[in-house]
Parts: sequence; structure tokens; C-alpha cells
Amino acid sequence: MTQNQTLTTDSPLDISHCITRALEEDIGSGDVTTDSIVPAGALLRGRIIAKQDGIVAGLEVANEVFRALNKNIIFDAKVEDGSQVTKTTVLAELNGDARALLTGERTALNFLGRMSGIATLTRQFVRAVEGTRAKIADTRQTTPGMRMLEKHAVLLGGGVNSRFGLDDGICVEPNHAALAGGLRAAVKSAGENIGHIHRIGAVVSTKDEIKEAIEAGATVLELHVQIEDAQSCVQYARELSPAASIEIGGEITMDNVRRYAESGADIIRVAALTQSVRAMAISFQIQVS
Repeated sequence: MTQNQTLTTDSPLDISHCITRALEEDIGSGDVTTDSIVPAGALLRGRIIAKQDGIVAGLEVANEVFRALNKNIIFDAKVEDGSQVTKTTVLAELNGDARALLTGERTALNFLGRMSGIATLTRQFVRAVEGTRAKIADTRQTTPGMRMLEKHAVLLGGGVNSRFGLDDGICVEPNHAALAGGLRAAVKSAGENIGHIHRIGAVVSTKDEIKEAIEAGATVLELHVQIEDAQSCVQYARELSPAASIEIGGEITMDNVRRYAESGADIIRVAALTQSVRAMAISFQIQVS
């Protein structure tokens, strides 16, 4: 199920946690190469440059990576997150402690490249469904520990966010139904135990399951159906419950997303946005002060 909340990088605890873990992983007990070559107190200037066209995302995070190592580093972003950029575009100029800049370079580029790759792929999916009512959404199939940042990148690419975690929405999946004695029983149990203010979602793959879920109280349906069945299933669900939110998930690709969107669904959930994305190529070039 999609959420209405807007994710920003104004959550210092979440960002600092991600950055701290990433820096600890890369630096360990110290950057022995940089510390053995670069004099303490040396300064340098550098530029972060796009090596391919795409949507930039993660500049704020990259800035915080360097600031975690030295708070006096100046990070001057030349474009805004969410901007379309071309190859050789200067994304940011940096000035400050040479050791901190060289030590933080890889971690900053890892965040920036990964997030920009997600934003770029998301924008491609969004453009592929233009003219339909469907919005492109992510899933919970994210990199462990990176979910908040990856979902932020989806927003910057023009998509919308699905549930952030298991605690902010109900979605009855086949395993829940199997343990509860059936889809109807699982949806009904969720409704009785969670309270009346919560929307209840259910994963369904046939018209019988659509009917069963709606009759039991589901207000969000996530359809996992073959592309040739998508339109008739969406229409059937709307006939039974005009107010229900209709989502489509499963094996969604760039080749089939348009056809799925033309079924009339409200949301197309694309796991590939965060599951198999290729990082955008970005480099850090320095000029010694």
C-alpha cells in the first residue's frame, strides 16, 4: 500500500545512522593510504561530476558524509536533488580538509551513485506510464539499512512510496492467508484486531480472491495477475468496490509497465526500482590548493 507521507533527508538520526555505518565499514581503524601520504592540515578543492545523463539524488547525503569527517568542509551543490543532468555536469564543488575529502570520497559517491541510479530508473518508469492514471511506486524490496534513502530517491525520480515498514500499514499476503485458514479469514481478522481507522490491503491473483477480499473488508487490492487479465480484474474490482485502491505488483518491467498501467490501476509497484538498479556513474575530481 502506498503512503501519503513525504520522505525528506531532514531526519538526522536516520541519515547519521546510515552514514556512520557506511563510514565504519569503509574506514575501519583508519584510512592508512591517505594518512600515510597526505599531510595533516592539507587543503584541497574538488568537484563531483556526472559521468552519464540521469536524475541526481543524494547530494544532501553526500554533503553529510563529508561533514561527518570534518564539519568545516564546504559543499557547494550546483544542482538540486531531482534535477535532470547530463554527462560532465558539475554536481557540487568542495573545499576543505584533504584527508577528510579523500577518506569520505568513496562512501559519498556510493550513496550518490546508488540514489541517482534509483531516481533515474524511477523517472524512466514514470515517463513510460504518462497519460494513464497510474503512479509508479516502490516496494519493501530495498537494500537492508538503506530503505529510507532509497525511497527518498524514488520520490526524487517522480514516484511514490509504498509502506516504509511492517508497522505502518496492513497487507495480507498469501502466507498470512494460509496460516489464518484462508484469505477471507485473514482480512476479517486484521479488520477486527487493528481498528476501524486503518486501511486493509490484500494481495490477490484471481477474481474469486478479489471478491473474497473485498467482502471481508479489504480497501486496497494488490493484484498479481497476468498482463492479459489485468484490465478485466481491475474493472471487476471497481464494480465490487468503486472506492478501493487498485495496485498491481509482480514482475513489472519497462517492457510491460505501460500495458499494466493501461488496465486502469491506480498504482504500479515496481520492485526493480530498488532491487536491481544500476548505480549512476559519478566521479570526484580534485585540485590541490
